[in-house]
Amino acid sequence: MSDTQTSAEHRRVADDSDRWREALHRIVSGSWAVSLGAIVLAVLGGSIMIIVTDPGVQQASAYFFSRPSDTFAAIGSSVGGAYYALFRGAVWDFGADSFAGAIRPLTQSLTMATPLIMAGLGVAVGFRAGLFNIGGRGQMLVAAAAGGWIGFAVDMPWPLHMLVAVLAGMVAGAVWAGIAGVLKAYTGAHEVITTIMLNYVGFYLVSYLLATPGLLQAPGSSNPKTPHMLTSAIMPDLLGRRYNLHLGFIFALLAVAYVWWLLNRSSTGFAFRAVGENPAAAKVAGIDVPRTTVSVMLVAGALVGLAGVTQVLGTVTTGFSYDIDAGIGFDAITVALLGGSRPIGVMFAAILFGAFKAGGSVMQAAEGVPIEIVQVVQALIVLFIAAPPLVRAVFRLPQPGKRPKRGKRAARRQEVAA
Repeated sequence: MSDTQTSAEHRRVADDSDRWREALHRIVSGSWAVSLGAIVLAVLGGSIMIIVTDPGVQQASAYFFSRPSDTFAAIGSSVGGAYYALFRGAVWDFGADSFAGAIRPLTQSLTMATPLIMAGLGVAVGFRAGLFNIGGRGQMLVAAAAGGWIGFAVDMPWPLHMLVAVLAGMVAGAVWAGIAGVLKAYTGAHEVITTIMLNYVGFYLVSYLLATPGLLQAPGSSNPKTPHMLTSAIMPDLLGRRYNLHLGFIFALLAVAYVWWLLNRSSTGFAFRAVGENPAAAKVAGIDVPRTTVSVMLVAGALVGLAGVTQVLGTVTTGFSYDIDAGIGFDAITVALLGGSRPIGVMFAAILFGAFKAGGSVMQAAEGVPIEIVQVVQALIVLFIAAPPLVRAVFRLPQPGKRPKRGKRAARRQEVAA
């Protein structure tokens, strides 16, 4: 082989190496790496809390300097046992005597994740358009009230009854969020303030309806609770009565597909993203910014409303009260942040949080670990997601947009060759 061929072969190998290195650089410098790093740091923080609160560790640490191995063994037992119980309650029950029993924790996690996926998508759509939809609780409550009333007060055949109730809940959530959108678009009122205030309005409105006979309150009852949903309005189980996973999970997957298409393949989604990037430039480009702002909140509210009505028709079918939102409206903000406001990312983040919710109770029952530690882990995820430079510094992740050194040298070689 001639020197010219050898040199060309070396350059080809070097260019291939640079391409792989740059691809790896893009992966580790992206938002996915930061999200994964935030989860790891949050789990480590939760492990520290488990260690500090475990009685066995406290007892062994009293004589640490004489027998340090006992302390380390107690730490391993406490942390390992806690996360083993969490996994067993969220993914796979190793103690079950059949596959159907072993897979039940996973179905429970997916059930818990179903409303989080929908509500997280609603928050994510707002984030992509530069809007902060903090009103998930109010939107879920009014959607639950509208869909729930259709579910117990109107008699129709299935599946028409269920679909009408779902549509009513989505419309109610869209209208409730649309109020904040109109105020933002035409008066300049900040959506964070208006959505938070609408949370209170929605809560007290639904509380009044639940406490008033003839409206939402069950006949003959003094408790603020609705009657049972009619059978024709209930979302059927996907895997049989043994599991809680219902048709709402399919709706959640369809919502993921729709939001992906909306944001990435439609002109409306392009307008959403353009307004989110730069409203002034979007206006110059001919986009009606006020109308787009209202449209964003309508879509976001409909998605969150879908989460609310799914709670009523899929999970709490025996009647609901003013706590039907179960904190999902605020958890959705964390899910959207962790998922990078991308539909697929939101779905996986919601499944992770659903696993936390499903496995947390098993961890508490089996190992005596306070379930509040799971909530602390979720809060730490938010903290680290909000501080990407900290996560990048801890794991030595490269900054986005900054090319690796070998990539720069390859670029200079190409310039010289040109």
